[in-house]
Amino acid sequence: MDTYMAADLPFHGSPVVPEMFDGNKVIRFQCREGIACWNACCSNIDISLTPYDILRLKQRLNLSSAEFLQQYTVPYEMEQGGLAGVKMRPVENGTACRFMTPEGCSMYTDRPTACRYYPLALLSMRRQDEYTDIRSYALVKESHCLGHQENKESSIDEYRREQGVEEYDDLARGWHQLILKKKSSGPSVGKPTKSSLQLFFMVCYDLDRFRSFVVSDGFNELYDLDTKDTIEILGDDAKLMLFGFRFLKQVLFGENTITMKKDAATERMVRYQEKIQRLEQEAVSKRLAEQDEMYEDTED
Repeated sequence: MDTYMAADLPFHGSPVVPEMFDGNKVIRFQCREGIACWNACCSNIDISLTPYDILRLKQRLNLSSAEFLQQYTVPYEMEQGGLAGVKMRPVENGTACRFMTPEGCSMYTDRPTACRYYPLALLSMRRQDEYTDIRSYALVKESHCLGHQENKESSIDEYRREQGVEEYDDLARGWHQLILKKKSSGPSVGKPTKSSLQLFFMVCYDLDRFRSFVVSDGFNELYDLDTKDTIEILGDDAKLMLFGFRFLKQVLFGENTITMKKDAATERMVRYQEKIQRLEQEAVSKRLAEQDEMYEDTED
C-alpha cells in the first residue's frame, strides 16, 4: 500500500468531509451578500497564512513584512519542535477577523488563500519515495454555513478559477514542498536546529529581512549570483520569495540550485557529508541500544 504524507489531513470531529476529490468534482455552493450567514465565518477565524498571503497583505497595507507580522499575525508550530507557521491575529479580545466589515472583507482582492478556498480544503500529499506532490481537495461543511444550500454549481477547478486561487497556489507550491519534504523525511535529516528554524521563518515570512540578508557580505561570500539576476530578484517581492524557497531547499536539504563560490561549496559539502554520517551513526547506535534492551527484557 502506498504511503502518503499530508500537510493537513482531516481530523476527528472536524467539519471536513472525510473524502478526497479531484478538480472535476462538482460542488454546490455560493457565498453572497444578503445570505443569512453573511460574515459568520469571518467572526471566528483560524486562518493560516502562506508566504504569498503575507506578501500581498503587507503590500496592500504598505507595511514592511516585520511590521505586518507584528501587528496582524501570531506564530504557531506546524508540528511540535518543527517548522513554524503564521496565523492571522483576530481583533483584540475577540475572534473576528480584523478586516471584516458589515459589507464583507475590506481586503477582498488580496484576501488569503484559505479564504479563497472556502468551503474547500487543499490537501498536498506525496509518496515517501517521490519528489512531486499530489493535490486533492476535501469539502468543508460547517453548521452555520448556508452557502451549501444555494443553487450555484461548479466544478472544483471552476470554483478555484473564480476565486483567483490558482496564482496563489502556484506561488506557494515551493513552500508546500518544503513542508512536505520535512514531514516525509522525518528523522533522516535530524531534528531542526534553532538556527535552521529561524532561517525558515525569516525566508518564508519576513521577506524584507531576507532581502537584507541577500545583500549582506556574509551571503555574497558564499553564493555566486549573477548581477542581473540579483537585481531582478531584489526588485520583485514574488521573485525574491521564490528564490527564498530554492535557498531553503539548498540549505536544509542539499538540493543545490544556487551556485556557490568554489571554496565555500567544498567546505559546505564536507560539513553536509559529516552531518549525514553522524546521523547514520546515531541511528545505528539507537537501533543497537533498542535491541539490547529488548534482549534484556526477554531474559527477565
